[in-house]
Amino acid sequence: MPYPEIRPRRLRRNAAVRRLVSETRVAPAELVVPMFVKEGLAEPRAVASLPGVLQHSRDSLRKAAVEAVQAGVGGIMLFGVPAERDETGSGGLDPAGILNVAIRDVIAEVGDATVVMSDLCLDEFTSHGHCGLLTPDGGVDNDATLAAYAQMAVAQADAGVHVVGPSGMMDGQVGVVRKALDAAGRQDVSVLAYAAKYASAFFGPFRDAVESALEGDRRAYQQDPANLRESLREVELDVAEGADMVMVKPALPYLDVVSAVRAAVDVPVAAYQVSGEYAMVEAAAANGWIDRERTMLETLTSIRRAGAQIILTYWAVEAAQMLRERY
Repeated sequence: MPYPEIRPRRLRRNAAVRRLVSETRVAPAELVVPMFVKEGLAEPRAVASLPGVLQHSRDSLRKAAVEAVQAGVGGIMLFGVPAERDETGSGGLDPAGILNVAIRDVIAEVGDATVVMSDLCLDEFTSHGHCGLLTPDGGVDNDATLAAYAQMAVAQADAGVHVVGPSGMMDGQVGVVRKALDAAGRQDVSVLAYAAKYASAFFGPFRDAVESALEGDRRAYQQDPANLRESLREVELDVAEGADMVMVKPALPYLDVVSAVRAAVDVPVAAYQVSGEYAMVEAAAANGWIDRERTMLETLTSIRRAGAQIILTYWAVEAAQMLRERY
Protein backbone atom coordinates (compact mmCIF):
# COMPACT_ATOMS: atom_id res chain seq x y z
CA MET A 1 0.00 0.00 0.00
CA PRO A 2 1.60 3.33 -1.00
CA TYR A 3 2.15 5.97 1.65
CA PRO A 4 -0.14 8.97 1.51
CA GLU A 5 1.31 12.09 0.00
CA ILE A 6 3.35 13.93 2.64
CA ARG A 7 2.64 17.64 2.83
CA PRO A 8 4.56 19.40 5.63
CA ARG A 9 2.88 22.66 4.66
CA ARG A 10 -0.28 21.48 6.37
CA LEU A 11 1.34 22.49 9.66
CA ARG A 12 1.93 26.02 8.38
CA ARG A 13 -1.50 26.76 6.96
CA ASN A 14 -2.51 29.50 9.41
CA ALA A 15 -1.31 31.34 12.50
CA ALA A 16 -3.18 29.08 14.92
CA VAL A 17 -1.59 25.90 13.55
CA ARG A 18 1.85 27.48 13.41
CA ARG A 19 1.49 28.61 17.02
CA LEU A 20 0.38 25.13 18.11
CA VAL A 21 3.42 23.36 16.64
CA SER A 22 6.03 26.04 17.30
CA GLU A 23 9.21 24.38 18.56
CA THR A 24 10.85 27.44 20.13
CA ARG A 25 9.16 30.21 22.08
CA VAL A 26 10.59 33.18 23.86
CA ALA A 27 8.92 33.95 27.18
CA PRO A 28 8.91 37.44 28.71
CA ALA A 29 10.41 36.00 31.89
CA GLU A 30 13.50 34.98 29.90
CA LEU A 31 14.27 38.56 28.87
CA VAL A 32 16.55 40.95 30.76
CA VAL A 33 16.62 44.67 29.96
CA PRO A 34 19.89 46.60 30.32
CA MET A 35 19.40 50.06 31.84
CA PHE A 36 21.83 52.96 32.18
CA VAL A 37 21.70 55.53 34.96
CA LYS A 38 23.82 58.68 34.80
CA GLU A 39 24.89 60.57 37.86
CA GLY A 40 23.50 64.08 38.13
CA LEU A 41 20.86 63.89 35.41
CA ALA A 42 17.61 65.69 36.15
CA GLU A 43 15.83 64.22 33.13
CA PRO A 44 16.49 61.11 31.03
CA ARG A 45 18.73 61.61 28.01
CA ALA A 46 18.52 59.76 24.68
CA VAL A 47 21.50 57.75 23.43
CA ALA A 48 21.91 58.83 19.82
CA SER A 49 23.37 55.55 18.55
CA LEU A 50 20.76 53.45 20.40
CA PRO A 51 17.33 54.69 19.28
CA GLY A 52 14.80 54.30 22.08
CA VAL A 53 17.45 53.71 24.77
CA LEU A 54 18.01 56.27 27.51
CA GLN A 55 20.55 57.34 30.05
CA HIS A 56 18.22 57.50 33.02
CA SER A 57 18.06 59.87 35.92
CA ARG A 58 17.46 58.22 39.26
CA ASP A 59 13.77 59.12 39.09
CA SER A 60 13.25 57.90 35.53
CA LEU A 61 15.15 54.69 36.33
CA ARG A 62 12.68 53.85 39.08
CA LYS A 63 9.77 54.45 36.72
CA ALA A 64 11.39 52.36 33.98
CA ALA A 65 11.96 49.53 36.45
CA VAL A 66 8.27 49.50 37.32
CA GLU A 67 7.36 49.48 33.62
CA ALA A 68 9.69 46.53 33.05
CA VAL A 69 8.09 44.59 35.89
CA GLN A 70 4.63 45.32 34.54
CA ALA A 71 5.72 44.01 31.13
CA GLY A 72 6.82 40.76 32.77
CA VAL A 73 10.54 40.84 32.02
CA GLY A 74 12.72 38.44 33.94
CA GLY A 75 15.35 40.92 35.02
CA ILE A 76 17.03 44.31 34.86
CA MET A 77 20.79 44.70 34.32
CA LEU A 78 22.08 48.01 35.68
CA PHE A 79 25.01 50.05 34.40
CA GLY A 80 26.24 53.24 36.08
CA VAL A 81 27.60 56.35 34.35
CA PRO A 82 29.51 58.43 36.91
CA ALA A 83 30.01 62.18 36.80
CA GLU A 84 33.73 61.75 37.45
CA ARG A 85 36.23 58.97 36.76
CA ASP A 86 39.68 58.14 38.05
CA GLU A 87 42.53 55.75 37.29
CA THR A 88 41.28 53.08 39.69
CA GLY A 89 37.55 53.26 39.03
CA SER A 90 36.88 54.03 42.68
CA GLY A 91 33.31 55.12 41.95
CA GLY A 92 32.39 51.51 41.28
CA LEU A 93 33.47 50.47 44.78
CA ASP A 94 31.99 53.45 46.60
CA PRO A 95 28.69 52.62 48.36
CA ALA A 96 27.57 56.14 47.40
CA GLY A 97 28.62 55.67 43.75
CA ILE A 98 25.92 55.96 41.12
CA LEU A 99 25.64 52.23 40.37
CA ASN A 100 25.27 51.22 44.00
CA VAL A 101 22.79 54.03 44.62
CA ALA A 102 20.82 52.90 41.55
CA ILE A 103 20.70 49.33 42.84
CA ARG A 104 19.21 50.59 46.10
CA ASP A 105 16.70 52.72 44.20
CA VAL A 106 15.51 49.86 42.02
CA ILE A 107 15.34 47.36 44.87
CA ALA A 108 13.34 49.87 46.92
CA GLU A 109 10.96 50.32 44.00
CA VAL A 110 10.39 46.74 42.78
CA GLY A 111 11.83 44.47 45.49
CA ASP A 112 11.79 40.85 44.41
CA ALA A 113 9.23 41.37 41.62
CA THR A 114 12.05 40.92 39.10
CA VAL A 115 15.71 39.95 39.23
CA VAL A 116 17.93 42.98 39.76
CA MET A 117 21.39 42.48 38.25
CA SER A 118 24.44 44.73 38.12
CA ASP A 119 27.44 44.94 35.86
CA LEU A 120 30.56 44.15 37.84
CA CYS A 121 33.34 45.83 35.90
CA LEU A 122 35.49 48.93 36.23
CA ASP A 123 35.34 50.18 32.65
CA GLU A 124 32.47 52.63 33.24
CA PHE A 125 34.36 54.12 36.19
CA THR A 126 37.98 54.35 34.99
CA SER A 127 39.43 57.43 33.32
CA HIS A 128 41.23 55.18 30.82
CA GLY A 129 38.17 53.07 30.00
CA HIS A 130 39.75 49.67 30.60
CA CYS A 131 38.08 46.96 32.65
CA GLY A 132 40.78 46.86 35.28
CA LEU A 133 43.68 48.56 36.99
CA LEU A 134 46.69 49.38 34.82
CA THR A 135 50.34 48.48 35.23
CA PRO A 136 52.98 51.21 34.76
CA ASP A 137 53.41 50.17 31.13
CA GLY A 138 49.67 50.50 30.41
CA GLY A 139 48.66 46.85 30.51
CA VAL A 140 45.80 45.57 32.64
CA ASP A 141 46.95 44.09 35.96
CA ASN A 142 44.87 40.94 36.32
CA ASP A 143 45.39 40.22 40.03
CA ALA A 144 45.14 43.81 41.24
CA THR A 145 41.91 44.07 39.28
CA LEU A 146 40.55 40.96 41.00
CA ALA A 147 40.97 42.62 44.39
CA ALA A 148 38.93 45.58 43.17
CA TYR A 149 36.26 43.26 41.78
CA ALA A 150 35.94 41.57 45.17
CA GLN A 151 35.26 44.92 46.85
CA MET A 152 32.87 45.93 44.09
CA ALA A 153 30.91 42.69 44.44
CA VAL A 154 30.42 43.19 48.16
CA ALA A 155 29.37 46.82 47.65
CA GLN A 156 26.74 45.74 45.11
CA ALA A 157 25.55 42.93 47.38
CA ASP A 158 25.25 45.36 50.28
CA ALA A 159 23.15 47.59 48.03
CA GLY A 160 20.72 44.69 47.64
CA VAL A 161 21.45 43.30 44.19
CA HIS A 162 20.25 39.77 43.41
CA VAL A 163 22.85 38.91 40.75
CA VAL A 164 26.30 40.29 40.01
CA GLY A 165 27.70 40.08 36.50
CA PRO A 166 31.52 40.04 36.41
CA SER A 167 32.20 41.08 32.83
CA GLY A 168 35.85 42.13 32.71
CA MET A 169 37.25 38.79 31.46
CA MET A 170 39.98 38.69 34.10
CA ASP A 171 41.40 35.24 34.85
CA GLY A 172 39.95 33.94 38.12
CA GLN A 173 37.32 36.67 38.47
CA VAL A 174 34.41 34.35 39.27
CA GLY A 175 36.25 32.52 42.04
CA VAL A 176 37.40 35.74 43.67
CA VAL A 177 33.93 37.29 43.50
CA ARG A 178 32.27 34.15 44.88
CA LYS A 179 34.71 33.95 47.79
CA ALA A 180 34.27 37.63 48.59
CA LEU A 181 30.49 37.34 48.60
CA ASP A 182 30.56 34.24 50.78
CA ALA A 183 33.01 35.81 53.23
CA ALA A 184 30.68 38.81 53.53
CA GLY A 185 27.75 36.54 54.37
CA ARG A 186 26.13 37.11 50.97
CA GLN A 187 25.81 33.51 49.85
CA ASP A 188 22.36 34.44 48.51
CA VAL A 189 23.78 36.64 45.73
CA SER A 190 24.17 34.80 42.43
CA VAL A 191 27.01 35.18 39.93
CA LEU A 192 26.25 35.53 36.23
CA ALA A 193 29.66 35.05 34.62
CA TYR A 194 30.39 36.78 31.35
CA ALA A 195 32.28 33.63 30.48
CA ALA A 196 32.65 34.09 26.72
CA LYS A 197 32.92 37.80 25.99
CA TYR A 198 34.48 38.55 22.65
CA ALA A 199 36.57 41.55 21.57
CA SER A 200 33.75 42.57 19.27
CA ALA A 201 33.10 45.47 16.93
CA PHE A 202 29.43 45.29 17.96
CA PHE A 203 29.96 47.12 21.28
CA GLY A 204 30.27 50.61 19.82
CA PRO A 205 26.87 52.10 20.76
CA PHE A 206 27.17 50.73 24.30
CA ARG A 207 30.32 52.76 24.73
CA ASP A 208 28.33 55.85 23.77
CA ALA A 209 25.72 54.95 26.39
CA VAL A 210 28.30 54.72 29.18
CA GLU A 211 30.44 57.56 27.79
CA SER A 212 33.45 55.28 27.74
CA ALA A 213 36.88 56.89 27.89
CA LEU A 214 38.51 53.90 26.14
CA GLU A 215 41.25 54.52 23.63
CA GLY A 216 42.60 51.46 21.88
CA ASP A 217 40.93 48.10 22.42
CA ARG A 218 40.49 45.21 24.86
CA ARG A 219 41.90 42.39 22.76
CA ALA A 220 44.47 41.53 25.43
CA TYR A 221 41.74 40.23 27.73
CA GLN A 222 38.51 39.77 25.75
CA GLN A 223 38.32 36.75 23.48
CA ASP A 224 39.41 36.44 19.88
CA PRO A 225 36.30 36.25 17.64
CA ALA A 226 37.94 33.37 15.77
CA ASN A 227 37.97 31.01 18.76
CA LEU A 228 35.29 28.59 19.96
CA ARG A 229 37.25 26.01 21.97
CA GLU A 230 38.72 28.82 24.05
CA SER A 231 35.18 29.80 25.05
CA LEU A 232 34.43 26.31 26.26
CA ARG A 233 37.58 26.38 28.43
CA GLU A 234 36.55 29.75 29.86
CA VAL A 235 33.06 28.47 30.61
CA GLU A 236 34.39 25.32 32.25
CA LEU A 237 36.67 27.37 34.48
CA ASP A 238 33.90 29.78 35.48
CA VAL A 239 31.53 26.97 36.41
CA ALA A 240 34.28 25.29 38.44
CA GLU A 241 34.88 28.61 40.25
CA GLY A 242 31.24 28.87 41.28
CA ALA A 243 29.33 30.60 38.48
CA ASP A 244 25.58 30.11 38.87
CA MET A 245 24.94 31.15 35.24
CA VAL A 246 27.20 31.78 32.24
CA MET A 247 26.96 34.34 29.45
CA VAL A 248 27.96 34.56 25.81
CA LYS A 249 28.39 38.10 24.47
CA PRO A 250 27.57 39.18 21.73
CA ALA A 251 24.74 36.88 20.71
CA LEU A 252 23.87 36.77 17.00
CA PRO A 253 27.43 36.55 15.59
CA TYR A 254 28.16 33.80 18.13
CA LEU A 255 25.11 31.53 18.02
CA ASP A 256 27.42 28.57 17.42
CA VAL A 257 29.15 29.43 20.69
CA VAL A 258 25.81 29.68 22.51
CA SER A 259 24.87 26.25 21.21
CA ALA A 260 28.20 24.69 22.16
CA VAL A 261 28.09 26.20 25.64
CA ARG A 262 24.54 24.97 26.16
CA ALA A 263 25.68 21.43 25.29
CA ALA A 264 28.69 21.65 27.62
CA VAL A 265 27.17 22.86 30.90
CA ASP A 266 24.20 22.22 33.16
CA VAL A 267 23.88 25.76 34.53
CA PRO A 268 21.59 28.33 32.87
CA VAL A 269 23.05 29.93 29.73
CA ALA A 270 22.54 33.60 28.91
CA ALA A 271 23.31 35.55 25.76
CA TYR A 272 23.59 39.33 25.41
CA GLN A 273 22.09 40.82 22.25
CA VAL A 274 24.47 43.74 22.29
CA SER A 275 24.11 47.37 21.26
CA GLY A 276 25.48 46.95 17.76
CA GLU A 277 23.04 44.13 16.99
CA TYR A 278 20.16 46.29 18.20
CA ALA A 279 21.34 49.43 16.43
CA MET A 280 21.72 47.69 13.06
CA VAL A 281 18.12 46.50 13.11
CA GLU A 282 16.84 49.88 14.26
CA ALA A 283 18.78 51.66 11.51
CA ALA A 284 17.62 49.30 8.80
CA ALA A 285 14.02 49.54 10.00
CA ALA A 286 14.19 53.34 10.10
CA ASN A 287 15.19 53.26 6.44
CA GLY A 288 12.28 50.98 5.58
CA TRP A 289 14.54 48.11 4.58
CA ILE A 290 13.19 45.51 7.03
CA ASP A 291 10.11 44.89 9.17
CA ARG A 292 11.23 46.02 12.61
CA GLU A 293 8.90 43.96 14.83
CA ARG A 294 9.29 40.75 12.84
CA THR A 295 13.06 41.14 12.84
CA MET A 296 13.10 41.84 16.56
CA LEU A 297 11.22 38.66 17.40
CA GLU A 298 13.09 36.59 14.82
CA THR A 299 16.46 37.51 16.30
CA LEU A 300 15.29 36.75 19.84
CA THR A 301 13.87 33.41 18.71
CA SER A 302 17.14 32.49 17.03
CA ILE A 303 19.06 33.17 20.25
CA ARG A 304 16.58 31.08 22.22
CA ARG A 305 16.74 28.29 19.64
CA ALA A 306 20.53 28.22 19.91
CA GLY A 307 20.16 27.36 23.60
CA ALA A 308 20.14 30.58 25.61
CA GLN A 309 17.36 30.58 28.19
CA ILE A 310 18.20 34.10 29.37
CA ILE A 311 18.47 36.88 26.79
CA LEU A 312 19.72 40.37 27.56
CA THR A 313 18.27 42.74 24.98
CA TYR A 314 17.42 46.42 24.69
CA TRP A 315 14.06 45.33 23.29
CA ALA A 316 13.17 43.36 26.42
CA VAL A 317 10.24 45.50 27.60
CA GLU A 318 8.73 46.00 24.15
CA ALA A 319 9.26 42.37 23.18
CA ALA A 320 7.76 41.15 26.46
CA GLN A 321 4.62 43.18 25.82
CA MET A 322 4.36 41.78 22.28
CA LEU A 323 4.93 38.21 23.41
CA ARG A 324 2.28 38.44 26.13
CA GLU A 325 -0.23 39.52 23.49
CA ARG A 326 0.86 36.79 21.10
CA TYR A 327 0.78 33.86 23.52
